[in-house]
Amino acid sequence: VVPGADPSSRQLCFVWGPAEVLVCETLFGRRGRSRAAGCGAGGRCVTGGQVCSGDGEQSSSCLFVVRKDQDIYIHTLRKLFNESHGIFLGLQRSEEEAAGKSRRTQLVQVSKNYRSVIRACMEDMHQAAVSAEDPALQNQYSTQVAILSAMELIWNLCEILFVEAAAAGPLLLRLLDWVRLHVCDVDSMVREVLSSENPSKHQLFWNVVDIFVLQGRMDEARHLLSKEASANPAATKMFRILDDLMKKMPMPSLSNTQTLTEMELKWQHWHEECQRYLQDGTFASNSHMESICKILLGDEDAILEKKELMTTWYHFLVTRLLYSHPTVKPMELRFYAQSSMDLFLGGESSPEPLDTILMAAFEFEIHQVIKECSIALSNWWFVAHLTDLLDHCKLLQSHNLYFGSNMREFLLLEYASGLFSHHSLWQLAVDYFDHCPEYGRVYLELHIERIPLTTEQKALKVLRICEERQMHEQGDFYTSFFWSVTSEATQTDSFPLSLFPAVRSICKIMAMKALRNNRLGSALSWSIRAKDAAFATLISDRFLKDYCERGSFSDLDLIDNLGPSMLLSDRLTFLGKYREFHRLYGEKRFSEAARLLLLLLTAHIAPCSFWMTLLTDALPLLEQKEVVFSAEQTYELMRCLEDLTAHKSDKTKSQDDEVETTKVEMLRLALARNLARVIIKEGTVEGS
Repeated sequence: VVPGADPSSRQLCFVWGPAEVLVCETLFGRRGRSRAAGCGAGGRCVTGGQVCSGDGEQSSSCLFVVRKDQDIYIHTLRKLFNESHGIFLGLQRSEEEAAGKSRRTQLVQVSKNYRSVIRACMEDMHQAAVSAEDPALQNQYSTQVAILSAMELIWNLCEILFVEAAAAGPLLLRLLDWVRLHVCDVDSMVREVLSSENPSKHQLFWNVVDIFVLQGRMDEARHLLSKEASANPAATKMFRILDDLMKKMPMPSLSNTQTLTEMELKWQHWHEECQRYLQDGTFASNSHMESICKILLGDEDAILEKKELMTTWYHFLVTRLLYSHPTVKPMELRFYAQSSMDLFLGGESSPEPLDTILMAAFEFEIHQVIKECSIALSNWWFVAHLTDLLDHCKLLQSHNLYFGSNMREFLLLEYASGLFSHHSLWQLAVDYFDHCPEYGRVYLELHIERIPLTTEQKALKVLRICEERQMHEQGDFYTSFFWSVTSEATQTDSFPLSLFPAVRSICKIMAMKALRNNRLGSALSWSIRAKDAAFATLISDRFLKDYCERGSFSDLDLIDNLGPSMLLSDRLTFLGKYREFHRLYGEKRFSEAARLLLLLLTAHIAPCSFWMTLLTDALPLLEQKEVVFSAEQTYELMRCLEDLTAHKSDKTKSQDDEVETTKVEMLRLALARNLARVIIKEGTVEGS
């Protein structure tokens, strides 16, 4: 549904883009309907106009841009995209730097870096939600906080199971850390209890103790129980026994100081001791402590009684493993996970998308995790970076997609394609395409052609990207279209590169834009960079035309420093040499200026319309006190003048004929006088 569009009254048409769909209302109305199609407040109307409907009435018609990846336009997510880009590049560069255990440690660190970026972005989003006054905006930020929280939760679990690949023993410790990090309700509850005057009498006291026990935080639970023991001396012995049981509880070790067998034996002895105290009725007088003892024994019913405190089935799973199977092996998780979810939900509710993703992770179905995340999450960032990390862990090597590319590359291409629709994030996408060996370059070429070159700075960035990757022009399509667009003289300020592929095309587009804005120097610079002789000729003609109208050149620094670039076209060569003539004349190097001027006339590289200007430029040299032109040069000037007048006589007379006639008469007189002076001077030299 496109908000604001009414397909029932008028047919819609659409065009696919790289990351967007353009939808517009057409002139084709539905029969029996004459309702005007309005522009709804919810629609992304980018432009509007008045069109005549089929029945002759005027009605508004709208264009809608439908984006598939809206998250890239959320300002507070910019940190996520920018900082993860640097982590991604670091991972690609470090691929060959380490192996074995050091490589595994490196990959775990990369995963933690990604999670820290998610966490930082989530905190920023939370602050934005708190400070937002608009309820709709506040709701949007809160939704994003929930999404980012779910992303961190999933990523953290994948890090434990796939990246770190924790073994039996350390696996449980990692899962406990995972639950403690992502179940944060207890922290505010603890602060409330501890800040009260008498914590042991607070109504939430035993809830906090229970949560600490459920999360395996024994030291904190014992600390709270000591406060209750101080306030209740009659039950000191009972508290001391429970404290001793909690203190002696065996826990797996991250180091290799004990084997799994030793751990299981210790845990079995401790479990029997707990069982004995419970059967003896040691805690019968205190239901809270008896409940805790049952939890220590792994009693599922006792744990499920605390369902509201755990809030999620995966919290229940980890608690259940802690007190019934602390040495669980990775491959056994799937059985415990499924049964824990069934017990916790109890048929009262169906699994949410997050539950499905976590279950797939516990079942070690990596591809299912990626698939479900692609469906559930609102952008490609998560699956693209997670898949890339898992690919570096050599976990996706055997999975190729039926249409050619592997899963890693496919998801990176999708993510980068979304970035390319953003006015500034497109620069990040370039690096992602660079690290897609199969289709990355093709995608980059297709997307970079569609970047609107709104400023010269942006054009230079695109140009540098193309030059660094040797993306030279791929065809001759430019020539015909370029000139047709130039002749139309449209006022568009930005052009997509789809019409002009590769490096030279960028320069041609910017040259066209500069010419339309009458920035001749910039236009000439871009055309030279494009090595476009035809367009350089066009701009050179504009320079000469402006000179004829104003009597001076603009952008002298550029023209004076053309160097070998002036050889790009004859007209550009003429422009450079003609400017050199003016420079020689200004420096009073009249003989050199005269030779250069005659060369420009006889080389036939000057436009016919400029011949009179060149001959007129000869007048000051002909009138110099010292003879500048020799007899042979004077005869050559006369021949050029006669050729010009013969050429003019073949054309229809214009309003400027009188001015032209005056100039011709002045030139003939000056040439005659100069010839007389030359003959006298040369005769005198020969006589002497």
